[in-house]
Amino acid sequence: MKKCASFIILCLLSTFNFWGQKNPTSKSDIDKKVTTLLSRMTLEEKIGQMTQLTITNFEENGKPGILDKVKLNEAISKYHIGSLLNVPNPGAPSIKKWQEVQTIISSEVNNTRLKIPVLYGIDAIHGASYTAGATLFPQQIGMAATFNTKLVKKGAEISAYETRASSIPWVFSPDLDLPRNPSWSRMWESFGEDTYLSSQMGIAMVQGFEGNDVGSKYHVASCMKHFLGYGSTTTGKDRTPSIIPERVLRQFDLPIYEAAIKAGSKSIMISSGEINGTPVHASHYLISDILKKELGFQGVVVTDWKDIIYLHTRHKVAETERDAVKISVMAGIDMSMVPEDYTFYTYLLDLVNKKEIPMSRIDDAVSRILKLKFELNLFDTTIANLNDYPKFGSDEFIDLAYQSAAESITLLKNKASVLPLSKKDIIFVTGPTANSMKYLNGGWSYNWQGENSDTYAADKFTILEALENKIGKENVRYSEGVFFDKDDDLAIEKAVEAAKGASKIVLCLGEKNYTETPGDISNLSIGESQIKLALALSKLNIPIILVLNEGRPRIISAFEDKMDAVIQSYLPGNEGARALTDILFGDINPSGKLPYNYPRYPNSLEKYNRKYTESLGDNEQNNDAKYEKSYSPQFEFGSGLSYTTFEYSNLTFDKSLLRNTDSITITVSVKNTGNIIGKEAVLLYLSDEYASITPEVKSLKRFQKIELKPNESKTITFVLNQKDLQFVNNSLKWVAEKGTFKVQIANLAKEFNLN
Repeated sequence: MKKCASFIILCLLSTFNFWGQKNPTSKSDIDKKVTTLLSRMTLEEKIGQMTQLTITNFEENGKPGILDKVKLNEAISKYHIGSLLNVPNPGAPSIKKWQEVQTIISSEVNNTRLKIPVLYGIDAIHGASYTAGATLFPQQIGMAATFNTKLVKKGAEISAYETRASSIPWVFSPDLDLPRNPSWSRMWESFGEDTYLSSQMGIAMVQGFEGNDVGSKYHVASCMKHFLGYGSTTTGKDRTPSIIPERVLRQFDLPIYEAAIKAGSKSIMISSGEINGTPVHASHYLISDILKKELGFQGVVVTDWKDIIYLHTRHKVAETERDAVKISVMAGIDMSMVPEDYTFYTYLLDLVNKKEIPMSRIDDAVSRILKLKFELNLFDTTIANLNDYPKFGSDEFIDLAYQSAAESITLLKNKASVLPLSKKDIIFVTGPTANSMKYLNGGWSYNWQGENSDTYAADKFTILEALENKIGKENVRYSEGVFFDKDDDLAIEKAVEAAKGASKIVLCLGEKNYTETPGDISNLSIGESQIKLALALSKLNIPIILVLNEGRPRIISAFEDKMDAVIQSYLPGNEGARALTDILFGDINPSGKLPYNYPRYPNSLEKYNRKYTESLGDNEQNNDAKYEKSYSPQFEFGSGLSYTTFEYSNLTFDKSLLRNTDSITITVSVKNTGNIIGKEAVLLYLSDEYASITPEVKSLKRFQKIELKPNESKTITFVLNQKDLQFVNNSLKWVAEKGTFKVQIANLAKEFNLN
């Protein structure tokens, strides 16, 4: 799996702009067009606009990827279907094939009375990942680890460019879920456990996708997901219930979506879960009162897969499917991802005809959908001119994906400076993630579960191949070892024997590809067979570099102390192995930082911004009892080492006493005191010393990624405003209370007071 693209980063962030912008159509013009078109539509045409089906419904029997025009004609001409999604079988068409698919759809639309274009949506979550030859970036959790919003924005711009090249104008991204349980199977689709980090990354991604003109042929409409509280299941399993007080939702979850809405995101997907016993798809309070009224969201609200039906079959809050349609539409749903039949259409038509749902609710939903179609310029064309996309899959784009992987990969341990490796070393490589693209890309890659990455990314490097390319096959030995959770003592013995005589071991552990419910686990610890392999190799007294390729932090405490170095690669995408290898040999200086706490124990899953009572045993002064230290993560949020050293100094404030409308300017100096150039994410934490709602130990409020040459210093400036000092009280109001606040940056801390 080889393709060695240029290692030179061609696309400097300061000048990266491969398309021009045109003046978007004015809002008032679009509103007039929507009103006019809506007035001409029948009820049936309106309800069709609210219906979204999967493209696989319309394939010819026994002919995957071949569209049945009779079926498609029925959907568009009879049922007036407004939206399609998903990928034709067997997956990941070329841009030319996508062009052909969209041309067939467009031809059917042109035979209809009003010729309202179909809005096509796709799960392009780390690049145009359902298009063959597209540029695949690290998954979101890795992009969060870069702490580089400029890089995230540019990555989203490339994803938009290549998705539009696929004749698709709408992406189901970014994922703005705030996971509270690291075992959740969609954690890697998120930006991690912190509200502020997730907000800033979400803004960057929305801006990258949509640009200044979402109707440009190089931009797409984003779809925030999954509103709200989806990542907080009590079981840690996908699509299971959450119990979240509204005060907590408002302080930690809602601000992420609010930030993306202010950034201009055009659509939002509703959570498949339930909060405090109410499925979100059935919640008028969350969808209409909070999202649409309080936050002022004017875009399209779409369901997730089958989630209206699930109100009846899973959640049991609707006695019939018809009741489920009524509940969800009246809650505020605008479009139903049905996605495999016409039940939503027929039930909704009956509900409106019988006056159980008012026409005003239908008109509101359809107006939002039509507005998005006008904003996307779909009435002009839905088909990409492939000549407009010469940079699709280009070296320029690949280089930015490589840079993203390089800045995401996180060095967590480097005992006795075992890294970087020498090119004279004899390297033994083993472990289940060492020689497959599936475990570098994860799910939503070429198909739903990511099973086809080895086929579609056959020209890319696996970790083994990247190492062989770096220092020559003669200097690299390989044995697969175990395969994830499959016990195989003979394979372990074979690996141990093959490792003898090597100067270093690169042990590649982690997880297989997955997403959603197929990724559910009952044990957060890494697989027992992988633990056995690590322990067996540790007895050889050969330095071991543990490389983790995983979507969530699988517990490694059973053997971490026997590893000489630990690298978290997350799911780094198609260029991840190249970036990892360059880090291993010191051609790239690592700069990633953890966007979550890496737990040490399965029953100790505290977040970094824990409450003080979650740290009992740290500084207890109770002489009558001894406490086991309750806060002891394997690695804390923000952890990440470099091959150079950074010295922080001169933490200063422009004022030490704030009034209730003041902001505060904070400066700090950072110096590279090592011998090589390095990038550093400067993280600013704030602590409210005392408050009427128990305060967090610390909370991230600002960050900035910088690069320093040896002996170079920079002064970084941050400004905190009143909102940064606030929390949500029991009256559900944002308040800042007088008292002492502490700013912490690296090893420096300083206090100021709010009067």
